[in-house]
Amino acid sequence: MPRPRRIVLIRHGESVGNVDDTVYEREPDHALSLTEKGCQQARDAGAPLRELFGDERVSAYVSPYRRTHQTFQALGLDPGRVRVREEPRLREQDWGNWQDLVDVRRQKAYRDAYGHFFYRFAQGESGADVYDRVGAFLESLWRSFEDPGHPPNVLLVTHGLTMRLFCMRWFHWTVAEFECLSNPGNAETRALLLGPDGRYHLDRPFERWCTPEPYGFTG
Repeated sequence: MPRPRRIVLIRHGESVGNVDDTVYEREPDHALSLTEKGCQQARDAGAPLRELFGDERVSAYVSPYRRTHQTFQALGLDPGRVRVREEPRLREQDWGNWQDLVDVRRQKAYRDAYGHFFYRFAQGESGADVYDRVGAFLESLWRSFEDPGHPPNVLLVTHGLTMRLFCMRWFHWTVAEFECLSNPGNAETRALLLGPDGRYHLDRPFERWCTPEPYGFTG
């Protein structure tokens, strides 16, 4: 089965929600736009991606959020070489609908104490829920590789937590390992590169904010 030479994940550029968390009380999370800084971050990220992909074709999957669509557009990839699809399973973790600022801040403190993977936001999702839908997407992605004409590059335009959980699922990281990792910055990338041994490796690690504390032998 042919496999792409590289799978690139990119987090959206800075959004208005990244600089003002009160906006979630007035606008749906999925409708938030990039800031001007976020647009520039995405444009800056586009140059190395265009160089990386060169004249090769790209299969792109974009989260259905406005900020991820804007990020993809700002990358400036050649539309003649990119097959793009909206992929709802790559969306942000759901924190509920209209978000009460005080309640969300309280729940974030609960999540920090309980664990980012297992804590479920009221009317929203846990990290484990996102892991499950990312896993379902991964199965679909693997099936797409069966096409002998599949492009040699895959691009996922998504969100920080989703990026970490995609890599967790792909590389079979433990929950303890996931819990110690920080989100990438806005418009930062991570790439899974196919090596000569037939295995993928991550081009650079995620930053750690603590040391993993596994429960047992799997750590």
